[in-house]
Amino acid sequence: MKTQRSNVGSAFTGKTVLVVDDEPRMVEFIAMNLELEGFRVVRAASGPEALEKVSKEHPDLVLLDIMMPEMDGFETLEGLRETSSVPVIFLTAKNEEVDRIKGLDLGADDYITKPFSPRELASRIRAVLRRTEPAAVSGAEIVVDDELRINFDQRKVIVRGREVRLRPTEYRLLYQLVTNAGKLLTHEMLLSRVWGAEYRDEDQYVRLYITYLRQKIEKDPKNPKYILSERGLGYRFKEFAK
Repeated sequence: MKTQRSNVGSAFTGKTVLVVDDEPRMVEFIAMNLELEGFRVVRAASGPEALEKVSKEHPDLVLLDIMMPEMDGFETLEGLRETSSVPVIFLTAKNEEVDRIKGLDLGADDYITKPFSPRELASRIRAVLRRTEPAAVSGAEIVVDDELRINFDQRKVIVRGREVRLRPTEYRLLYQLVTNAGKLLTHEMLLSRVWGAEYRDEDQYVRLYITYLRQKIEKDPKNPKYILSERGLGYRFKEFAK
């Protein structure tokens, strides 16, 4: 694969990316291309080394290979999530949906299948860094009803009197739904606004994160009263008095 510098200016120049893979040639290939894009690269050859590097280097994002000996990517991510919320993109030769869903369920932010182009990888990294940054939103508390209150500025969601924790992408998705309450948001609209143009063909991300949100805010996720499906079109948040 040919290496080349992207023509797209990046607000993320100087951000640190930890590359975790037990194949030295793959690590060096990725590192060389990311450095051309302006990223600072830290390397790790195993899960245990990755956990140590995260603790010491505090990277802005982790590229994590799944198929590694001793401690695979899933186990490494589980260990990582005990102490860190750093964004993680899985790297793997597999392209099975079950592996993608398992990784996202464990707290990964994205998934990219080998082989990939340097430009695609850099684009995915920038997209994940963009959506995991705190969104600029109004500080006013939104009272949906007696059971659901939201303050996006303070990143607080209170469900039936208890605060629930949402991941950055979940916040962004909920923000789009709530601030457009009563309006149909198509899959394409949500992908563009929450994930970015790079994800326009990734409908499974919308479906999966809608499931995550329903599990956290709905009393009965299988019969939701807040996030309503419009079959084959998209989703609509229930209308409420603002």
